[in-house]
Amino acid sequence: MWTQNWLDDYPWEMVVRLNEALCRNKSVLHKPSSDGYDAARQLWESARGRPLPLERALVVAYECHALAPFCFFNGNTFVAVTRLAIEGVLAKLVAIDPDLAASFRSVTGHFVAGTEGMEQLRDALGAVEKHLAAS
Repeated sequence: MWTQNWLDDYPWEMVVRLNEALCRNKSVLHKPSSDGYDAARQLWESARGRPLPLERALVVAYECHALAPFCFFNGNTFVAVTRLAIEGVLAKLVAIDPDLAASFRSVTGHFVAGTEGMEQLRDALGAVEKHLAAS
């Protein structure tokens, strides 16, 4: 899958603000976790500013979610950020195959949330790459 700076526009401070907004919307405590916050921040920031294959960017988001840097809404936070990161791909796909766009959005979100596996992600990435190359 193509390589670019997928996470470049999303500094850790933005991830924190997004989690804070999600927590505020549901009236729950927004607070960093004591165990995963620093590790997730370091992983996220080490992935920013450099070209990554899309698969690797999604794996970074999944790994940050798994580290549980916040008390609540870790999955929602990292799914939201990755959906922002792939907006351009989704826009191109909608014009070519709206069903594939919806499926790709779903698979990537479920992968980051931990409810889809690597095989499903790779299948989705391959289908998208094939459709975009053919168009």
